Amino acid sequence: MTGYEPPTALPRALLERDDMRAAIAAHDFGAVFSLARSEAGISYSKIAAECDVKPERVGALARGQGSVTTFEKIARIADALRIPGWMLGLAPRGWEAATSSGRMPGVSERGALGDTGPVGGGVRRRELLKATGAAGLVTGLPELARPTVGRRIGQDFPDRMRKRTARLRRLDDVLGGGDTYRVYLGEYHATKALMRESSYAEETGRELFSVLAEQAQQAGWAAFDGGLHAEATSLYEASYVAAVEAGDSALSGNALAFLAYQTVSGDHHGGVEIASRSCSTAGSTAPPGVRALLYERLAWAYAVAGLATETERALSAAEEAFSEAKGTWKPDWAAWADENELRIMSGRCWAELHRPLRAVPLLEAALAQYDDTHARDKSLYLSWLADSYLNAREVEQAAAVTGRALELCDGVASVRPRKRLAPVLRRLGEHRELPAVAEVLDKARAA
Repeated sequence: MTGYEPPTALPRALLERDDMRAAIAAHDFGAVFSLARSEAGISYSKIAAECDVKPERVGALARGQGSVTTFEKIARIADALRIPGWMLGLAPRGWEAATSSGRMPGVSERGALGDTGPVGGGVRRRELLKATGAAGLVTGLPELARPTVGRRIGQDFPDRMRKRTARLRRLDDVLGGGDTYRVYLGEYHATKALMRESSYAEETGRELFSVLAEQAQQAGWAAFDGGLHAEATSLYEASYVAAVEAGDSALSGNALAFLAYQTVSGDHHGGVEIASRSCSTAGSTAPPGVRALLYERLAWAYAVAGLATETERALSAAEEAFSEAKGTWKPDWAAWADENELRIMSGRCWAELHRPLRAVPLLEAALAQYDDTHARDKSLYLSWLADSYLNAREVEQAAAVTGRALELCDGVASVRPRKRLAPVLRRLGEHRELPAVAEVLDKARAA
């Protein structure tokens, strides 16, 4: 492909424009196509032919309908429009070394996350990160430049990538999936491309598959949190395949736990089956912290299915695993699960099973230790507390908790808090004659 210059190659001046850079960084290919036509005179039909996309699909994307998420299609667009790989979170494309348009002055090939200097056209690293929604926190995290590597990957490289993945995972502590999805998806695609285009020893390959599985899970979680359920399912399934290839049973079990968590809301029994399989896949040799996490997810699946006895049994298994976990190692992807998270999950389970006398004390005690900076998660957990207060006929207390949840989730790029609060607000609507309830309903409408 290096000797061919496609008719859809974007002019360097257009690639350097702020609006084009922002669209590329956000993987907003509809905006990219629209700018290509309006600013460079490249027709949609030419774009469709070079990108192997139906012309009507190109037009729909340009109108803001749909998105492009598969690696293969993103790579095809990069090659057709001659978009350097770093701008999309990909490894350098094969044609970049053979053409001067593959490199732009003053731009590091490490990618948006790794570029610390000024970028051509006056766009700086922070502005590119704003396009992905994660600017503020990413710029505060150290050593986020994607490690460089030659065509032969050394045995130390997977560990470096795992540490990078762990640092980026911290974005999820304070940002919603609408902000982080493109960041995590870009990481996953870049690693996938690197594995396809490089050589490495067998053991290094297994470690790379393990990193890839972690990245797919994180991208899937962000997709789920942002309401992109089909994309989440696809990424979780890809993660499971990669984890199996890596021979990492704990990570394979976690991929299934993610699938179960997504499935359970629409298919209660299907969710229970997948969650049970996640525990058996990880097995008794998994680190106790991992087993605790998977048993938590199993308890939730049982609770949503209305199985109280099984829920209590799974919560007990999680508690026992946590007691074993003290002072032991667990992977970073399971590090967020601790005893306080178990209290929250227990409270959520009992709230789901309409047991307010058990749910309220657990949720109140756990949330008292939960910092407001974790706004998305805290607002979600408050929704179950409000639900439990309603079940206990403490309507005004439910209204106060709901109002707090609404304040926390305001501006958070996640669909889940408002979705969870919707049925609570409907139930509160039955008591709109109470001033406290009327106030929170007005707040919800204003939001």
